[in-house]
Amino acid sequence: MERAIIDDLKKWKNSPDRKPLILLGARQVGKTWTLLEFGRQAYKNVAYVNFDNNTRLENLFTADYDISRILRVLEMETGERILPGETLIIMDEVQEVKRGIHSLKYFCEDARQYHVAVAGSLLGIAMRPGESFPVGKVDLMRLYPMSFEEFLLAKGKPQFVEALRQHDWELMQMMHDSYIELLREYYFVGGMPEVVEKYIRTNSPIEVRRLQNAILEAYRKDVSKHAPKQEVERIQMVWQSIPSQLSKENKKFIFGVLKPGGRAREYEVAIQWLIDAGLVYKVSRIKKAEMPLISYEELGIFKLFFLDVGLLTAMAKLSLPDIQEGKNILSFKGAFTENYVLSQLEIQSEEMAIYYYSRNDSQMEVDFVVQYAGRIIPIEVKAEDNLKSKSLKSFVNSHPGLRGIRFSMTPYREQDWMINVPLYAINSYFIPLSIE
Repeated sequence: MERAIIDDLKKWKNSPDRKPLILLGARQVGKTWTLLEFGRQAYKNVAYVNFDNNTRLENLFTADYDISRILRVLEMETGERILPGETLIIMDEVQEVKRGIHSLKYFCEDARQYHVAVAGSLLGIAMRPGESFPVGKVDLMRLYPMSFEEFLLAKGKPQFVEALRQHDWELMQMMHDSYIELLREYYFVGGMPEVVEKYIRTNSPIEVRRLQNAILEAYRKDVSKHAPKQEVERIQMVWQSIPSQLSKENKKFIFGVLKPGGRAREYEVAIQWLIDAGLVYKVSRIKKAEMPLISYEELGIFKLFFLDVGLLTAMAKLSLPDIQEGKNILSFKGAFTENYVLSQLEIQSEEMAIYYYSRNDSQMEVDFVVQYAGRIIPIEVKAEDNLKSKSLKSFVNSHPGLRGIRFSMTPYREQDWMINVPLYAINSYFIPLSIE
């Protein structure tokens, strides 16, 4: 499988300012595989060590931070000769051992010539008790579930991706039905690499759902294992409520859905835990669509989305025929379509600030308002080919100078106030930005 982040990793390798790298990401998004594949492509050899439940190495960093000693131990553990610039050292789950993350400071200060990469969960690295994070001494990258374009490449459809990246709207329109069929598959499968690999290899929706349920169960166990005991029940309640929250016409997160009389202060820690774990995305409402959007963020009013649309459809127990035919899930189509759009936008989140807008009277809501490339772009999401966009048009009319985007199942078309972009073209649309 191809992961787009490998190009960024190669740039990291060749950077004169390179520091030890931490590849962040939720569990199961393919961090270890990606680093191993990067090492295979870009280095003569890889020294890989997994610190999870490795009793031999549990005290590797406790005595001191003597890099020469640490390297000798890693060579003995991996059986690989570690040479500057030729060997990629991968320390997997290093947050599981005492002072492991902090050791990266000394790789940076005393042994910058060695190429060191760490794979670890967002939660484990962020919440290692009693240890300081080596701020300014590491490079950070974040890995997300596979995008729709990466899914297409895994399916053996490079020509489809090439057309997307070239913005060949005429060719895309000719192949529109094929793109839609592939997109509906992605709604079901999602972007968790193991699930995608299983689907490509077996073409079995049953195996896909089995793996998705296993991942969801692993996440539930992570909550019980890692979360503060007093927060476990609330975290589970928030997590389980997201499908029903998203299925509402007004998708604002309502604490009263969790329990009658529920209040924000009761669930603040639970929600932040899920965000820190990389399992959910939080999109806050803005009061105004003016630069910079963060100045008008309403922190207490927000929507929550799953990190992966396939996991959302698994939690909703939707089958592949359900999604392909769509006849019996009209009220939920908008939920997974909006979640899909948000998950694809999040892949570009370092360059994009993502919010939404609504009036208190709920008469107008714009699904997303993003700040990107020095512009504010209102976005409306349509699950099918419904082209009515009253809220988006009203919003654009009240904000002279803005031009909206509607993502839908309809081929590309332009109007003076809005551009309709097919849902399957999200990944490539913003790079390069093609809004005039």
